[in-house]
Amino acid sequence: MKTVKIFTILGIVSFVFFSFTSIMQDKWVVPAKYQSMKNPTDPKADVAIGKSLYDKHCKSCHGKEGYGDGPKADGLKGDLGDFSSAEFQKQSDGALFYKTTFGRDDMPEYSKKVPSDEDRWLIVNYMRTLKE
Repeated sequence: MKTVKIFTILGIVSFVFFSFTSIMQDKWVVPAKYQSMKNPTDPKADVAIGKSLYDKHCKSCHGKEGYGDGPKADGLKGDLGDFSSAEFQKQSDGALFYKTTFGRDDMPEYSKKVPSDEDRWLIVNYMRTLKE
């Protein structure tokens, strides 16, 4: 009987631990260095380039309007975000640059696909145009 209680307690503790860690993994932690990083590009300049890069690298998952409804979205796990939402738009440019650069889970790292920092900043600028 004592063994059953021990296994029951261990099971409950394990469940709570794994539930807690899965919740913690959902939060995308951006290092402070990137949170406060300033966008070196003019948000009004080269918007067409940012859109072109977005269309080539982002639209297939995030969708034309940034709703997370691109043709590849159904095959991915997790929340693809809604770029038009206030919650998304309140992130700093540096945070968006970090996420675009390094990726996480189903979000690929783009430092190799889009090796130019300036181009990734232009994508950030374009994502800003998707707000409602």
